[in-house]
Amino acid sequence: MTTLTITGFAGSLSAPSRTRSLVEAAVELATQRFDAIGHVFDLNDLGPSLGAARHLGDLEPEALEHVTALIRSDALVIASPVHKGSYAGLFKHVFDLLDPGMLAGKPILLAAAGGGDRHALVIEHQLRPLFGFFEAQSLATGVYVSDREFVGGKLADEAARARLGRAVTQFAPYLASAPSRSAPEPAILRAL
Repeated sequence: MTTLTITGFAGSLSAPSRTRSLVEAAVELATQRFDAIGHVFDLNDLGPSLGAARHLGDLEPEALEHVTALIRSDALVIASPVHKGSYAGLFKHVFDLLDPGMLAGKPILLAAAGGGDRHALVIEHQLRPLFGFFEAQSLATGVYVSDREFVGGKLADEAARARLGRAVTQFAPYLASAPSRSAPEPAILRAL
């Protein structure tokens, strides 16, 4: 039996980061629920090669390992901090490096963290269209959290944790058949 993998990517450069904390909480719930292996990274983990990369082969080896984990994973948790009503440019640049088919059919829990409630629609208006382009399967429940839902850098609000739990549960139909899915990998990844 193949072990399921769930990769979380936080599009944040901050450390500590509420966005990364949100991703870690989601991946932890998902790995426990589906007996999977989790992997979490953020923009800092991708290093300086990301900014100058024009394709995957331009990434430093450690950065390429993280992006490869994202591409090969059975399910994803993707979250971005909200900057001026949208995701950050470097967050988007990670996905600009991917071929459109690399995320096709992959279930993705979309999340975002912002300063207040006024950016709550970033998931619907920014993230869903981005991953729709990749033909990924965005879960029905997106999770937006604001600063007030964190205590000591951890997601503490019970309603937010319940939304996150509901979203994680929505991976179930996708992960039941995950080992049978196999998309062709680009040459750069076959070499790893």
